[in-house]
Amino acid sequence: MLEGEKESFLKLKDIHSLFVREGIKTDLRRKSQIQKSLLDKNKQYRKQKVSLKKLFDIEDLRNPYPDTRILYGDRNLEVRRLLVGIDIEIGELLLADQLSQKGKKIDLVLAHHPEGTALAGLSEVMSLQTDVLKNLGVEPHVADDLMKKRITEVSRRLHGGNHMRIVDAARLLSMPLMCCHTPADNHVAIYLQKLVDRKKPKSLQYLIDLLLKEPEYREAMKNKAGPKIIVGNPTDSAGRTFVDMTGGTEGSKDIFGRLSQLGIKTLLGMHLSETHFEKVKSEFIQVVLAGHIASDNLGMNLLLDKLEKTTQLDIVECSGFRRVRR
Repeated sequence: MLEGEKESFLKLKDIHSLFVREGIKTDLRRKSQIQKSLLDKNKQYRKQKVSLKKLFDIEDLRNPYPDTRILYGDRNLEVRRLLVGIDIEIGELLLADQLSQKGKKIDLVLAHHPEGTALAGLSEVMSLQTDVLKNLGVEPHVADDLMKKRITEVSRRLHGGNHMRIVDAARLLSMPLMCCHTPADNHVAIYLQKLVDRKKPKSLQYLIDLLLKEPEYREAMKNKAGPKIIVGNPTDSAGRTFVDMTGGTEGSKDIFGRLSQLGIKTLLGMHLSETHFEKVKSEFIQVVLAGHIASDNLGMNLLLDKLEKTTQLDIVECSGFRRVRR
């Protein structure tokens, strides 16, 4: 291969490794906090009985994102064409199979939202939020207590799910499948935080206008799912703005008051449950929702930009994903 030329393919394991590596580079935690999380997993593994070590997810020892996994497929598979979607279910796998049969061979189906073991382990990645809260200035014991309660709640909710349903479909169709969640969310969180810190929007409307300069949010606005002020008014001062868009899923609903005390005036998030919405209204903090699927698109696009720097790939869009290159 001549200097400057791109590879015509990547192996599945290389795509996965790049996603994890770039997720770590854009993580809101300190490097020491990420290393500690991996060390804790290694200690947990070493303490297991020999019989239980065989059941341990070894990927946890080197990958700090339990929600990012190769779910099915040969790790040495050569990938040239990906079907990429925000949510991948059985319908999208059948779509990939149909496209392959019609001559547009899909080598890999890539989901943003986790499935299989990655969905079952979603609550484990939420410790990221605990460290981020501490870095913002929340007292360590408060961050630990509030997030432990929320993580346990999410774990209970997910435990009874039929996690392997979609993975089984991928296996029966011989369709390689992987998901990339938190690494992509890390990208959108740090991208928007840097944008907000640099532009310092004076009002909530200015913050909305700033988001609408990004193609993903303009597309969402056309589809009636664009950026929206849900607590506050357009002319209100934005003040110190915290981008809350990574760490698995929503954190503790009881943290808003602490953030307000730290001087955070506006939260910029992807989405907010009704329970969290009712709580935040009374905590003297404004909320702008950038949009869930639009933000997922931005995070995935930023990550795929890095993937395509050295590799020629054919990316087929589906399930709410639109490829935007920067």
